[in-house]
Formats: sequence, structure tokens, C-alpha cells
Amino acid sequence: MTSSTFRRLARVRPLSPATAGEHFFVANDARDFDSPAGRSWTVVESPFPASPANAGSPARPGWDTGTAVDQDSFTFLAPSVPANVLGMAHNTGQAGRDLPPQAFHKAATSVIGPGEAIELGSAVGYVDPEAELTVVMGRTVRGLTLETARSAVLGFTIGNDVSARDLQKSDELWISAKSQDTFTPVGPWIVTGLDDTDLAIGIVHNGTELKPASSADLGWNVDEILVYLSSFMTLHAGDLVLTGFPAECARIQPGDTVVCRVEGIGELANPVKAASWEEARA
Repeated sequence: MTSSTFRRLARVRPLSPATAGEHFFVANDARDFDSPAGRSWTVVESPFPASPANAGSPARPGWDTGTAVDQDSFTFLAPSVPANVLGMAHNTGQAGRDLPPQAFHKAATSVIGPGEAIELGSAVGYVDPEAELTVVMGRTVRGLTLETARSAVLGFTIGNDVSARDLQKSDELWISAKSQDTFTPVGPWIVTGLDDTDLAIGIVHNGTELKPASSADLGWNVDEILVYLSSFMTLHAGDLVLTGFPAECARIQPGDTVVCRVEGIGELANPVKAASWEEARA
């Protein structure tokens, strides 16, 4: 459920010794993310108790609930393991609002975490990043109203709706354009108690800051989006809803670095590389 209290929640993996598939949830209440307090986290129970995929790993030495862990001792993962990843089409300004709301599905397998590489196949064509305020669902719901929508929100994170523009033109469902492996970087954490009405959103591409915009520039707001989505499908705890991209983007290619920024949440940074599956096939 949504919280009026500011807190960061993250899904992380200890660095030593790293175990494939292991993950824990940690929390931090400090407002200054780079301060000593902001880098000292506390191990907590999963914020998604109804989601088996988001159950924390069995405790290990130094990782019991309530234990303090330093940020240097772990790596951030995508903040949840979603059943569904959804995005909103044409959701910018009045022009977007003048059209009926329209969602698209992104494969859950396209989700990666902070620092992981966005991988581009040699034939993918023109690809853009899209920095987006992203809703993290806190419980399983259907049939939300404007009055109840917020009760289903755990918090917000940053999502990068990587989009292959040439494939969008040839695939009217956008599956190949939006759902490729690694095409949904998310993280680095979830922020609760965040006022999402007017948050700056933008991209830094290879060190160059592109023209930003605001969550106020979205055509349909968070509550309206959740009412729309839950009118025809069940949303589950841990699901991710990318709300739309109102700012400037630029083509990404192997060797690039893309940083997505959302005010109040922070930065999500990912390198871009040639697809590893093509390298393995060669």
C-alpha cells in the first residue's frame, strides 16, 4: 500500500560471496542519499509479502532482518520481480489526453537493474531511451477508482522504456520494439511518500544533459493510468507501470552510457553494448 512516509526500498545482492539468484530487501530513511546515513541500509522483510517471486532469500550471516549493511557491500538489482510490465503510449500533454488512454505490454524478461548493459542487436536499427516515472504496485488489485488507486501503490522508481523506433513502424503491437532482452532497465530503488505531481524527468546521454520535462507534462496522471489498467486486467504486487516520456531523447548505440533521472528518486545508469547473444553465436 502507498505510504505517506518517505523511505527508500531496494532489492539487492550481497557482493561477498555473490550467489546467483540471491536477493534481499533493504530500506533507508535518510533524505541525503550520498551522506553516511544515506549509504547505510537496514535489511527488511520483503515489501511484497503476497508475491512469491519477491520473497527474500534465506538469511545468511550479516543479512538477518534488522541488520545494518553498507551500500558498498551489495549491488542494486531491479527493485522488484514483476509479473507484468506496462507502459503508456502517446501520454504527453494535452495531445495525449485528447486520445483514449492506451497501454502496451513489455516482457518481464526485458527487465534489468542499474549498471547492467542495454544490449542492441546488429539489425535492431534506431533505438531511443525513455526516462519514465515508474509505479511499483504494492498489492494485487482489479477495478481501482480514482479514490482507491493510491492504496495500491507501494512507491515509485525510475524506468527506461528502451524503444526500437524502426520496429515500432513495422510492428503495430510494438512487441519487438519494446520487449527485447534488456530493454527495460529499472531502479535503483523504490521511493515511498513521494509527491509525483511535478517531478523533473530527463536523460544524460554520454555526459550530455538533454532537455528535461516534468511528470506534470504527462497526459494521463498516475491515478488515471491505474484506473484504466485495472479496468481490464489484474495488477499484481511488484508489477511495474511506466507512465510515459515527456522529455528529449537521443539515439543510443554500443559504447554509449545513458542515465535516466527523475527528481526525488535519483539516477538510473546503464551502459549500452552489442548483443551478447550475437557474440555467442558468432
